[in-house]
Amino acid sequence: MLVHLWGFLYSSYFRFWLKWLWRLLTGKCELQRVFEGAKEGARRTLGIERSLGSSKSKVLRNALNADETEIEKCVRDVMKEKKIEQKDIRFKTNLHMSLLQITGYKKLYLDVENLRKVTYDSDNEEHEEQLIELWNLLMPHENLKARITKQWCDIGFQGDDPKTDFRGMGLLGLVNLVYFSKHYTNEARQILSHSNHPKLGDGIDSLLSFLLDACSLVSKYKYSYAIVGINLTEMAYSLLKNGALKSHLYNMVPGLPQMEHFHQFYCYLVYEFDKFWFEEEPESIMHFNQYREKFHDKIKGLLLDYDVILTLQNTKKP
Repeated sequence: MLVHLWGFLYSSYFRFWLKWLWRLLTGKCELQRVFEGAKEGARRTLGIERSLGSSKSKVLRNALNADETEIEKCVRDVMKEKKIEQKDIRFKTNLHMSLLQITGYKKLYLDVENLRKVTYDSDNEEHEEQLIELWNLLMPHENLKARITKQWCDIGFQGDDPKTDFRGMGLLGLVNLVYFSKHYTNEARQILSHSNHPKLGDGIDSLLSFLLDACSLVSKYKYSYAIVGINLTEMAYSLLKNGALKSHLYNMVPGLPQMEHFHQFYCYLVYEFDKFWFEEEPESIMHFNQYREKFHDKIKGLLLDYDVILTLQNTKKP
């Protein structure tokens, strides 16, 4: 209750007077102070986003929703509103970059959301081609015997027709799976192998377990590669939607974030989840949701760092 009351009083009254006092003392507006006091990346862009969003000026607030083609005009309008000389090239350049990142993040979410809303259609040739491409990337030495076949279970789908597994994330789930398999083929095949044939332990107990489960290779560490991949698409999507990916993307992309950057973050999740799963040694796949949430909390914690960049390239550096 007290926290909410303080927040209301600060945003409604105290913040205005503090900004006025700082401007009186420094001769600079809040935007200028952010650019001078915060290094390029998330710290700076998040500061600019907060300043514009909390402004009483409609000109400043509207800048957050500008189209890419309108950003130059928005920069001029903001500078005019804040009485900053138009010849201040450094301020103009920095504000332009920050607005590209802010508005680009919103556009990226819309692009991802639109792809998620596309239902997988087995009558769509492009959709089918992507699905077959996924199989060929992961299982290059084994041909599909038919379009509808139990073979799909070998790469982690639930039944003989994968289209039913894409209902939650739509085409986005398939596009992510294909992207990871195409750009990190060796890693994708290695992770698929982990998920299908995990370690069974050591010694006599291991031998006994192997004999008991030899036909199915059932193990407490086994998981369904494709289904988990689609689940991680949902995780990446939700983090983008609630704004948790801002620090990562603002640090990673000095301009407009693209779909490519979302796919790269997904690849990081897949690679890291596989390591996390085996490090945690879950009792069985029945506890997947519990460990999924634990992994989710770990990623959210990492994203709280203003200097964070989570990419597979960074993860694999020695």
